[in-house]
Parts: sequence; C-alpha cells; structure tokens
Amino acid sequence: MRVILLGPPGAGKGTQAGRIAETFGIPHISTGDILRANVRAGTELGTKARSFMDAGDLVPDDVILGMMGDRLGEDDAKDGFLFDGFPRTVPQAEALEKLLIESDQPIDVVLRMLVDTKEVVQRLTGRRTCTGCGAVYHVDYDPPQTDGVCGKCGGELVQRDDDSEDVVLNRLEVYRRSTEPLEEFYWGRGLLRDVEAVGSVDDVGDRIIAILREVE
Repeated sequence: MRVILLGPPGAGKGTQAGRIAETFGIPHISTGDILRANVRAGTELGTKARSFMDAGDLVPDDVILGMMGDRLGEDDAKDGFLFDGFPRTVPQAEALEKLLIESDQPIDVVLRMLVDTKEVVQRLTGRRTCTGCGAVYHVDYDPPQTDGVCGKCGGELVQRDDDSEDVVLNRLEVYRRSTEPLEEFYWGRGLLRDVEAVGSVDDVGDRIIAILREVE
C-alpha cells in the first residue's frame, strides 16, 4: 500500500498517519524526519541540506527528492509507505511521480482529509503547550486538570505563536494556494479520494481504513 495523505494544518494527518502505518505495516515518511536523519548522519545530501537550512533558505526539491529516493530504497519501504505532507507542490509531485515510476512503486491512493476552516481554527487555537516538557493539551478536547498547569511536569501551559488565530488563518490560506493545484493533479490521475475528517479519532480512522481496504 502506497499512500499520500493530504490535508490542512489541524486536519489530524499526524494522528491518522500512525494508525495507517501500523494497520498496513508500512513506514510513515515525512520530509522533516528524513531531513533531520540525514543532517544527523552527515550524509552528502544532509550536508548539502544543512547549508541551506543554516542560511534560512528552503531546501531545494532535488535534495529532498534525493533523500526520498534513498529512503524508499530501504527494506521497510519495499511493500509500501505513507507520505504525510509531501509533496506540497505540483513540481514536487511531478518529480516524485517520475521517481516512483522508475522504482516501480506507483502511488495507490491520495487521501484528502476534509475539514472546514472553523473546525481547524478551533482545533489549533485551543492547543496549549507546556513550556517545560512540551506536552500538548486542548482547552476543549483535552484540558489539563489544573488550568494553565501541565499535569505531567507542573510547567506553564501557553499558546504557541503559530497557534494564534491570525497565524492559523494565514497558514490555511498558504495551504490552499499551494495544494489546490496539487489536488487537481492527483484528481486528474484518478488517485484522489476524500475522507471526512470531523469526528472522533476512531471514527475518522475507520473511514480511512475502509477506503484503503477498497484499493488494497
């Protein structure tokens, strides 16, 4: 099973990616994890990526794709994989498609997690993060026992700057601009499937698994 997971910030991609990976026995692959692993290991691509990161620049697509190619060649990815948050643009999707065709690993399905703006804003602006241990709570869905205090380490709970409403709305607008063409790209290839991403974690997960079982 080879899957790409699309969805705006706050759609629950990270949560559901773990369940998909466990259910189908495939690795959950993210660009962030691959970048950090290559930088830590001091690989040639990691060294090249670090030069851009240290300068505050975006890592070029060819470097990212090189890392992806290396990752997909590892044993645990031979029977499938899950991409979360990649590709982000049509040029990335085109380059990835070429890479996967060359390695005989074509994508089986692209899942688009649907959630409206109001729900995303509520999810993200309600998050509170511990300044001590990094634990994350939610004022509505997972509140701490004591308001403003982490139940794990006693640290202060704060709203991160990128969880403020203005920033969240801007992130959503950036996401829409970059991914709408990407959704059309995969729709045109007959790979895009929609899943309603509102409801309990288990309910959303069950919807996703049902779709994946259909295309398995």
